[in-house]
Amino acid sequence: MDHADHVGLIRAGVEGAGRRWLELGAGEGAFTLALADLLGPTAEIVAVDRDEGALWRLRDAASSRFPDVGVSVVAADFRRTLPVSGPFDGLLAANALHFVPDPAAVLAPLARLVRPGGRVVIVEYDTDAGNQWVPYPFSFRRWEGIAERVGLSSPRLVGRVPSRFLGAIYGAVSDVPPDRVA
Repeated sequence: MDHADHVGLIRAGVEGAGRRWLELGAGEGAFTLALADLLGPTAEIVAVDRDEGALWRLRDAASSRFPDVGVSVVAADFRRTLPVSGPFDGLLAANALHFVPDPAAVLAPLARLVRPGGRVVIVEYDTDAGNQWVPYPFSFRRWEGIAERVGLSSPRLVGRVPSRFLGAIYGAVSDVPPDRVA
């Protein structure tokens, strides 16, 4: 996958959603850069990952390619309480939730950091059979049930690209209900 694929997987879920986003499992920033490209100047992205070295590389790439986008990095494990505060306009989890056996349990408290009417965008392998590198992927069909458990709207498929490893990768968006009490 390249930058155009990353942008294409999340574009319809991000555009028009607001300018302050939380990204889980950002790594070296492939999807952070896609998010920065879509959000444009004056946007704010809080990128979370456990790997401090990857976050340094992400910060360098973001400041070089998108100097007018505010990208801050947080070295933390998103499966635990995060040292960040909302509300965010959106949450992006790109290839991050397939490392946890129960994504709904991890995502439910994090989705509360997103304002009512905001969005949760996920990028995931479209399979329910994992391997040693991607232990707990979930298909779009399974994501529909996970989103419901978290209290999000029914997901909409917003992108899909083939994958030589596990068939395909999809992007999906769910809305945080506008009447949700934080």
